[in-house]
Amino acid sequence: MRAQWIAPPVAVAKVANRLARVLAAPAATYEPFRVGERVVGWVTPARARRLARWPSRFEHSEHGVVLGPQLSTLETRTRALGEVARALEAEGALTAWRDERYAVARDPGTPILFELERAAARYFGIHTFAAHANGLVGSDRDWRMWLARRSATKAIDPGLLDNLVGGGIAAGTTPGQTIIREAYEEAGIGEDIARHAPCAGSVHICRDQPDGLQRETIYVHDLWLHPDFAPANQDGEVVEHRLCAPDEIMALLATDVLTADASLVIVDFLLRHGHIATDDPTLAALRALCHPQGSRYST
Repeated sequence: MRAQWIAPPVAVAKVANRLARVLAAPAATYEPFRVGERVVGWVTPARARRLARWPSRFEHSEHGVVLGPQLSTLETRTRALGEVARALEAEGALTAWRDERYAVARDPGTPILFELERAAARYFGIHTFAAHANGLVGSDRDWRMWLARRSATKAIDPGLLDNLVGGGIAAGTTPGQTIIREAYEEAGIGEDIARHAPCAGSVHICRDQPDGLQRETIYVHDLWLHPDFAPANQDGEVVEHRLCAPDEIMALLATDVLTADASLVIVDFLLRHGHIATDDPTLAALRALCHPQGSRYST
């Protein structure tokens, strides 16, 4: 029987160094964005001042930005923030409009406070959720992994390599539904196959980005595919698929041609499946990158 592949320590160290750079904890200063007493996001001081120019929507003080108390329902908050987001888009302050909304709550499982256009998520520093799947061929001892190249027209990370399947969890949907939808749109994978990719946990990102603060939980899945499977993009958002051996995956992980989000999902796969030695000197650092702690912005 073929021995299980273990990543070379030198390669692992290069990956850890790169991810420590691109996933570094926030260095910018942010002010809390609240609904009542609940902190639901974080905005830069400049963005806080911009929001204060809508006094009918926001109150701004030394304690941060608070959504106006007159906006007391899910519907009124969603409508008001939608109008603000449209104005910010017209100013060029947001990434491309998605016409897809995220549900915003203080904590997962608690009542939804409002829904917000996806393009405005980082501007307001809200906690977003996504679901990604590693597309795999073979077995745990002898595997290869499918990667997808994002279209050059994508609003985020254009032209970079990504997980085979992945997307934000829109309001009213679940991680499983997101995987099924994205599996078909991005790779032509039917529901009968995609539903066999159970959630294997999550990884977390909290970092500065040009469009704001990215605070995201990504639910990770492993999707094992038939050796003869060939991905076929359906929505024009993927322009290439590559089937990579483990050593090639490690080489890509050490470069910025692979999105940071996908890199973290792949590292989580390597950790869960024992492909990084238990005595590897960077093991603890990689685990900490998957589950960052200590930042006031990370929850």
